[in-house]
Amino acid sequence: MEYYIGLFLLICTRFPLIFSAFTPIDNYLISCGSTESISFEGRLFNPDSPNPPNFSLKTSKASSSAISNPNSNSHLPSPLYQSLRLFTQTASYQFDIHQPGRHWIRLYFYPLPDSNHDLLSAPLTVLTDDFVLMHNFTFKNFNHTFLFKEFSINVTSDLLSLVFVPSNGSVSFINAIEIVSIPDALIDDEAVTIPSASFTGLSGLGLETMYRLNMGGPLITPLNDSLGRYWENDWGYLHVNSSAVKQVSVDPITIKYPSGLTIEIAPAWVYSTAEAMGDPNVTNPDFNITWVFTVDPTFVYLLRMHFCDIVSEALNMLVFNVYVNDNIAIESLDLSSLKGGISIPYYKDIVSNSSNGSSTLTISIGTDNIEDFSNAILNGLEIMKISNEFMALDGTLSVHDILPDSVSGKGVKRVQFIVSLVFGSLAMAIILVVLRYYCLTVRQRKAQNYSNPWLPLPLIGSGTMRTMSSKVSMLSNRSGTASCISLASTNLGQVFTFQEILYATNKFDDTLVLGEGGFGKVYKGILEDGTTIAVKRGNPRSEQGLAEFHTEIQMLSKLRHRHLVSLIGYCNERSEMILVYEYMANGTLRNHLYGSDLKPLSWRQRLEICIGAARGLHYLHTGATRGIIHRDVKTTNILLDQNFVAKVADFGLSKAGPALDENQTHVSTAVKGSFGYLDPEYFRRQQLTEKSDVYSFGVVLLEVLCARPALNPGLPREQVNIAEWAMAWQKKGLLDQIVDPTLSGKISAASLKKYGDTAEKCLADYGSDRPGMGDVLWNLEYALQLEDTSVSLTSRDENSISSIHGTVMEGHFGDNNVNGSYFGGGGGSDMENDAPSSVFSQIVNPKGR
Repeated sequence: MEYYIGLFLLICTRFPLIFSAFTPIDNYLISCGSTESISFEGRLFNPDSPNPPNFSLKTSKASSSAISNPNSNSHLPSPLYQSLRLFTQTASYQFDIHQPGRHWIRLYFYPLPDSNHDLLSAPLTVLTDDFVLMHNFTFKNFNHTFLFKEFSINVTSDLLSLVFVPSNGSVSFINAIEIVSIPDALIDDEAVTIPSASFTGLSGLGLETMYRLNMGGPLITPLNDSLGRYWENDWGYLHVNSSAVKQVSVDPITIKYPSGLTIEIAPAWVYSTAEAMGDPNVTNPDFNITWVFTVDPTFVYLLRMHFCDIVSEALNMLVFNVYVNDNIAIESLDLSSLKGGISIPYYKDIVSNSSNGSSTLTISIGTDNIEDFSNAILNGLEIMKISNEFMALDGTLSVHDILPDSVSGKGVKRVQFIVSLVFGSLAMAIILVVLRYYCLTVRQRKAQNYSNPWLPLPLIGSGTMRTMSSKVSMLSNRSGTASCISLASTNLGQVFTFQEILYATNKFDDTLVLGEGGFGKVYKGILEDGTTIAVKRGNPRSEQGLAEFHTEIQMLSKLRHRHLVSLIGYCNERSEMILVYEYMANGTLRNHLYGSDLKPLSWRQRLEICIGAARGLHYLHTGATRGIIHRDVKTTNILLDQNFVAKVADFGLSKAGPALDENQTHVSTAVKGSFGYLDPEYFRRQQLTEKSDVYSFGVVLLEVLCARPALNPGLPREQVNIAEWAMAWQKKGLLDQIVDPTLSGKISAASLKKYGDTAEKCLADYGSDRPGMGDVLWNLEYALQLEDTSVSLTSRDENSISSIHGTVMEGHFGDNNVNGSYFGGGGGSDMENDAPSSVFSQIVNPKGR
């Protein structure tokens, strides 16, 4: 949070203090470099040396020093800026954590004069065990003389390390530190997303407070906030003239907190003041009050908006709209109806990014034209930056990129210990390097002159092996350049030139765009030999990059299955990242469910598509020594060929599963995927398993049944998340009430029941309670057979059907004990998918044995 704290020391003295009963379990207040404790705004900051209990400063010898200058600047807002701890080498503060969960990390910086170092130019880099908080920040180009930063991270271990990394031969420093527990309920995991924002849940992500505003009221300091927060006045961010806005306020005592919402969310001082619409004296009926904020367009932001109707004299007198970047975020907000009264606090969390890639983000409130009301209010606003895919809140480097050998899952290790390990292993490393060099030299003598940086790829197009001429390169008549062929393996893969890709896609003609995902746009293309292809071109501004590009090639070079999209080749010229796939004529499954004018799929088609996708996922999970976890299963990643055969696509986020022979049950990794499909257990524990794909597939099953998105923020709150909404109906035995209207009355009760039970098991809260993909596949096959049997045996009831099929028809959801070969789960071929398994051979014909 880069704003002035200071020059506001006379804080609301005419108001009594309001505190809650919350007491943080962890409460470290450190005055760095000071020789005595400092009292500031009702809190006591202790010196960092000698080390107090439960806290330590880890540095190498003579790499840390204290600087103190009590008379440095009489205009500083805090005595905490009058001393600092200076580091000439990497150093860390380590804090014992007694209650894992979210914690504030607050950092104070002021470059005190130092004759030996230029602190104004010192690049400040600060890390935790998992997050990059700051990277190479300097005061040299900063508009203020001091800096206050506030972060919120989820600490999952019993030790938190705060690391300071000097760079470029310079130094680092810190004036004061706060590490304070936060109530569990303060940050919800879910939030409404505004279009174009990428969001996968908040539980495992870091936050940085950029702005925290008290609309229409004075500065609020930790003296009046039980969580030690600052709330500044909003006037400097308003984008209107003073006559258009009026400030309103009431006595804080009149604020009535509802059940489940406490003053930790925001103090009564915030809800008792607001900016409201004055008499704008304009003829434009669409007039809005707008606030404008400067943000980094490469990040996504959490917006928490605080509302409390303190202007109405009766119920239902205030209805208005809320906008983010000109997109409607909350429509027809009626606070009194929503909360059942007036003067009752309410807040809304929204995830969004900047406006069209610019460096500004706007928040607006305005009247609802449908209702005959002429007012709108906003009481408070918090804007928090969300950490990116690198677990960074500043830049695009991860902790391991900045400090690659000094970080483990349990904390930052001592620098001395790392150095001793390096020197202790040096002799062995030299031997290994020599041996490796010798082996590579021998191999290079046998290899071709062309050096391919990627793994060899199978040339597969439309499900068949693509033939190539022998070892000569194919010359493009139009480009005049050769198409390079990897000869490192008999399983050849094609490396396309950029000119060939340009020709195939008519220079990336927008009319050929098939779709767009997290990696970039996908184009339809035609090669010189007439083969139709799909070309995925990486977007340099995408959150997915080289790592996902490499992962996709690595994964698909090892996989061949009828229900996995085949990778034909790739191009990595001119800093481009381009993947070439077989063309899927019928596009994504989602396009056939909703949002287009395509003919609706029949229930049988939907079941067959789900079965095909389940076969592909089952092969991923079981077809290799280490199973592969897709990690991004959703309806846009299930593609349909010309015959509506389903194929799983997009392996950029895929991860190798735990080794089967190492008694591991999960892979510990950062949370990635698509919001709405993510496994809640994976959210909580950051432990990825095959059952995470099963959960996502359960959401897909509901999308297929209901023909609506996994998340729809425009619906009432209880309907936003399809998993929660549909499972509520499933538990009441009324799933038939929410099926796609085009399927109404066209699904047999037995088939729907088996399908609903399958989805419910997939969406179990804990992975251990979910079936494996083999079991899911079995039960979907069962649902299809029930549907076919219902059509041909309409006069029989479900008990008769069961007696005809025998006990083999009973679905099962225990451990995955289905032989992989039944469903194409073993080996590298998919031939077994073309014929029914021995298990189903007796029930393929619905007329019985």
